[in-house]
Amino acid sequence: MPRDIPAPADNVMTVERIKLGEMLFFDARLSTHGYTSCAMCHLPERGFADGVPTSTRFLGERMSRNSPGLVNVAFNPLHMWDGRNRTLEQQALSSQGLTGSLNAGSAQMGIVDPNRGIERIKRAPAYVQAFAKAYPNEAISKETAAKAIAAFERSIVSRNSAFDRWIEGDATAMTPRQVNGFRLFLDASKGNCVACHVPPNFTDNGFHNLGLKQFGEPDADMGRYSERAVPSLRGAFRTPTLRDVDLTAPYFHDGSAKTLRDVVDHYARGGDVKTNLSPLIVPLPLTDADKYDLVEFMKALTSAQRTYEPPRLPR
Repeated sequence: MPRDIPAPADNVMTVERIKLGEMLFFDARLSTHGYTSCAMCHLPERGFADGVPTSTRFLGERMSRNSPGLVNVAFNPLHMWDGRNRTLEQQALSSQGLTGSLNAGSAQMGIVDPNRGIERIKRAPAYVQAFAKAYPNEAISKETAAKAIAAFERSIVSRNSAFDRWIEGDATAMTPRQVNGFRLFLDASKGNCVACHVPPNFTDNGFHNLGLKQFGEPDADMGRYSERAVPSLRGAFRTPTLRDVDLTAPYFHDGSAKTLRDVVDHYARGGDVKTNLSPLIVPLPLTDADKYDLVEFMKALTSAQRTYEPPRLPR
């Protein structure tokens, strides 16, 4: 992975901004009702995903899509499964709207003021000091909070996996089966996974219809097509990174694959629904041993995990 983390000129990453963003990420007071934080759907121990097929938001509202992991999100040009947000700042700001994921349940509670969360944050003296250090010339606002959250999210980087150590010359970092899995991953006549999952971040940042069963249902999710009405994008979703993929089960935008083996099996049979299927999705001549090795290789893309200590929140 590149050592330099990209960031916009008006939100250069600093220690102060990252620390502020981390606090806001874990603080439910930023939501209008005070019960939901970003971290509730993005758990550090799960690669900043949440471990369920589709999340249940506040007051029981079921989301239609899987919560994606945030590892290496700084390197993505578009965000969300359908690419609706061009920047992390835009995504973090939209989540603070009354219909945003952070504020699910606001309508049921009769909340019509989208600024209740940030006004609550303003009343904490330690937050006032933290904002002044991180953004000395900016008011405490939803926009500035979004910038801080984006700065924190950009700091979530995975680049010290067994694969990285192997690439750098440690021949023992990956097992023989993982090395063979990488060969299969690259082989156009076998796995051909690299057609979409391009190193070093193992994504092409594109959108593809994978032939999931969900696309065959009457109320199928149209994915990227809802944002850009191009026929080939019907049912197409963003290619996620495979970095730390061993932590982020279940998989696909609808969470329909419980395990990495389920993912490999789906691709091996060439998908389930053939309508509008990406031309890259074709049946694969993989043996059980091949599938095992591919899964083992993907596990080698997960960096060693440390115990994550959430920040102490201002009072």
